[in-house]
Amino acid sequence: MSELAIGQPAPAFALPRDGGGTVSLADLKGKTVVLYFYPKDDTSGCTTEAIDFTSLAAEFEKTGTVVIGVSPDTVAKHEKFIAKHSLSLILAADTDQVAANAYGAWKEKSMYGRSYMGIERSTFLIGADGILRQIWPKVKVKGHAEEVLAAARALSAT
Repeated sequence: MSELAIGQPAPAFALPRDGGGTVSLADLKGKTVVLYFYPKDDTSGCTTEAIDFTSLAAEFEKTGTVVIGVSPDTVAKHEKFIAKHSLSLILAADTDQVAANAYGAWKEKSMYGRSYMGIERSTFLIGADGILRQIWPKVKVKGHAEEVLAAARALSAT
């Protein structure tokens, strides 16, 4: 799939989520959505990112923004991750990487000379109208949640 661009409609998704049921873009119409893709539950960077978003949950709520973390982990792993770190955000299971592929977050990576497919940490800010408003590829965790919150605040002020 070609790279997504700001101003395009966000790709539709419907994924199983923590607590049962599914979360879908269609169900969130009229709300701003932060959709962030991360590689794996309970690893250092992913844990820091989830805790940072959780610490700002009330602020995101004030802007009418729903935060959803997506990884290839199962719902059961997400629920353990949430319980272990007292997370207060939605975690969706993209075990077959359909959403990650649609958003261009499923990429070839390499470590120690070995190539493999995996999630490239990336975040998408989707307006209440379903349009992509901001895209952060190759996210560095430090300060990222605050940067996303600032963009959500700016979007809600318009």
